[in-house]
Amino acid sequence: MLVRVVPLLLVVGGFVFGLFAPATFTGAPFFAAAPLVAAPFASWRVTAGVGGLAAVGEILLQVIRGRLPTGAFLIELTTVLTVAALAVLINALIRRGDRRLASMQNVAAVAQRAVLPVPAERIGGLDVAAQYEAAEADAFIGGDLYAVQDTPYGVRMVLGDVRGKGLGAVEAVSVVIGAFREAAEQEPTVEGVAQRLERALAREGLRRRALDAFEGFTTAVLAEVPRGAAELRLVNRGHTEPLLLERDGRLHVLTPGEHALPLGMGELGAWPDRAEIIDFPPGATLLLYTDGLSEARDARGRFYDPVARLSGRVFPHPRALLTTLTEEVLRYTGGATTDDMALLAVRRPEEAATPAAGTGTTGATADVNGEADEAGGTAPGTADGTAHGAPAAEAPEPVTPRESFDNN
Repeated sequence: MLVRVVPLLLVVGGFVFGLFAPATFTGAPFFAAAPLVAAPFASWRVTAGVGGLAAVGEILLQVIRGRLPTGAFLIELTTVLTVAALAVLINALIRRGDRRLASMQNVAAVAQRAVLPVPAERIGGLDVAAQYEAAEADAFIGGDLYAVQDTPYGVRMVLGDVRGKGLGAVEAVSVVIGAFREAAEQEPTVEGVAQRLERALAREGLRRRALDAFEGFTTAVLAEVPRGAAELRLVNRGHTEPLLLERDGRLHVLTPGEHALPLGMGELGAWPDRAEIIDFPPGATLLLYTDGLSEARDARGRFYDPVARLSGRVFPHPRALLTTLTEEVLRYTGGATTDDMALLAVRRPEEAATPAAGTGTTGATADVNGEADEAGGTAPGTADGTAHGAPAAEAPEPVTPRESFDNN
């Protein structure tokens, strides 16, 4: 709000300066600067009004000082009026640019909503929430994407980030989402889904005959919750590690056993995808997110750390988790986010059936304090959204997958 009163302060300052300064000094520079300062953020009417007020101030000042009508006065008045006219022109150009930019953003946003519809709150017996937050400081919609689908093989999901922004990124997102929805219904393994996405991006790149015309590559995490099994199957293609929040507040970073290239980089060589199997007990929540969350910065340039922020906290529903994250990031950055942020949270309800005997082996996972717990042996936590103590001081250790297998 302070910047909006600066033009008026300049007019007042010019009048006071000209009134008390020696006769060889003038307040014309203050008067001329006032409409220029108003032009970027005010309407053309306000800009013109400030220019008119500055001219009146110049005339009144010269009347008081008894300099009417002199050549110096006429030069100063002409200067103020000329600069005011230029300020109105600058204002008009800025407003036209703003309208064009807003139109581009609206087109991209509508296209994005068409390819990224909000998923249902309950899919395949799992609680689901997704959220997309566009960057405040960016001119174009980014290429973050997500999708969740109930399939014959269980609930499958993908969250990723296409390189680039604008309508080109939205088009690339549509290619990835379309390929995922088809492959999720047909491929018996999540590794097979990843390979289908790889081929879809390769075909699109060949069709356009130029890598720069297409967004090039996509970092992504694909996950599957098989029917009747309390486990996750993850394939990470160069994306930020997912987080697993247990019902008692413990948090696990799902670091992949092998780091893979992003989707769309198959020209660098064939990549044998390996799905990692992680325990997914009742009450646990899987959080997938793009780097718009982990790379959000405060005024001092420090990154937002979702691991430290979420450790030891319990949320009753995925929607509560995502709402908390978005509100915290906005407060942390002061509202000036520089990158889009996509969030996807999937929770296995407390009443979910435990896996049948023989559906998998039980392994150890590392909690936020570095201690190991046996699957199914965690202490019950609350589900009212309250925190279980302060966040741990040490960073969580990565989860060790129970099992991995090749995509044959």
